[in-house]
Amino acid sequence: MKNAVILAEGKFKTTDGKTAHGLVRYSKRYKIVGVIDSALSGKDAGEFLDGKPNGIKIYASVEGALAEHDVDTLIVGVATNGGTLPNGYREIIKDSIKAGLNVVSGLHEFLSDDLEFRKLAEENDVKIIDVRKIFYNRRIFFAGGIEKVSSVKLAVLGTDACIGKRTTAILLTEALNDIGLKTVFIGTGQTSWMQGAKYCIVLDALINDFVTGNIEYEIWRAYQNEKPDIIVIEGQGSLVHPAFPGSFEIIAAGRPDTIVLQHAPKRTCLDGFPQYPMPNLDRVMKIIELLSLKKVTAITLNHENMNTSELEEMVKNYEERYGVVVCDPLIHGISKVAKKIAELFPRVSSDRKGDLVHRSLTG
Repeated sequence: MKNAVILAEGKFKTTDGKTAHGLVRYSKRYKIVGVIDSALSGKDAGEFLDGKPNGIKIYASVEGALAEHDVDTLIVGVATNGGTLPNGYREIIKDSIKAGLNVVSGLHEFLSDDLEFRKLAEENDVKIIDVRKIFYNRRIFFAGGIEKVSSVKLAVLGTDACIGKRTTAILLTEALNDIGLKTVFIGTGQTSWMQGAKYCIVLDALINDFVTGNIEYEIWRAYQNEKPDIIVIEGQGSLVHPAFPGSFEIIAAGRPDTIVLQHAPKRTCLDGFPQYPMPNLDRVMKIIELLSLKKVTAITLNHENMNTSELEEMVKNYEERYGVVVCDPLIHGISKVAKKIAELFPRVSSDRKGDLVHRSLTG
C-alpha cells in the first residue's frame, strides 16, 4: 500500500470529514500516515475520533507530514454538500502536487478537469484520481438477475446521512467472517473505494437510470466470484433525507433479506439541514419494512452526544421496545449482531440455491 496523508483542514471534527474518518479507521488501499487539520495539530487521529490511539498523527500542514513520512498520495478527505472543494484547499493541493504527491478526491468537483491542477500534475509527473469519475459513465441497466443470488443479502441502512453505516457494514463483514460465515462487503460510495473495497460502486456518481443496474451487477459479481454465505451492502443517505435519499435504490435493486439500521438517538436534525428534525425511529423502521417486506434485525447506535450511562440505557430501552439486538459497534463491538444474523440465516452452501428460508413480514 502507498503511504497517504488525508486533507481534512477544518473538517475533521465535523460530519463533512466522514471520508477522513473512514480512512483513519480502516484502509486496505492506502496506508494512512497522517491527517492534515491545523486546528487539531499534534493529536492522535484515532484517539480524537474514537478515544483509541492508532498512531496516525494530525498535522498542521502537508509539509509537517512530509518531514516525518515518505508520502506518495494526498487524499481529499472531505464530503461536502454538493461535493465542492472547500475554501482554502486549492493552495494546499497545488503545493502538494508541486511536492510530487498524487491527489485522490471523491468530490463531485473533478480536480482532473481543472486546467491549473492538470498542468501542475503533468509538470510534476503525478496523477489526479477523481473517484466518482471512474464510475460516471458506467451504464448497466437492471436485469432482474438479483433473484438468482442465493447468498443472504444484508443492507446496513441509516436514519440519516453521515451516521456510521459504512463503518458498521465493514465491522459486521469482519465479524461474520470471524464466526465462519463467508461474507463479502459491497461498497456504494467513494470512501469505500478509497478504503479498498473489492466490490464497489459510487452510487451518486451514476446516471439515475443505471443506479439499480450497477447495484445489482456488483452484488451479482461478488456472488459469482466469491460464493459467499452473506453479502453486506453499504447503505447511502437515508430514506427520509430530502437531499440524500439513496437507500431506496439499495432496497429496490439489492433485494435485501434483512436490514441493520444505524441510528444516532441524540442527533436533533438531519445532517446538513437544521430545518429538518431527525425522524422518529418507529417511522423509519415501518418505511423500511413496507418497502422491503423484511424486518429490521438489529439497531446499531452512533453514540454522538451521549455519555456511557446514556448509551447503556438507550441500548436497554431499544432492546425492550423493539425486540431486536442493539449495540454501538465502536463501543461494544458488533459480535452480538453477527451472532443474531447467524441464528436467523443458517449457513448454506452456494449449490443449495433456494434452500434458505428468508424471514419476511409475509411469512
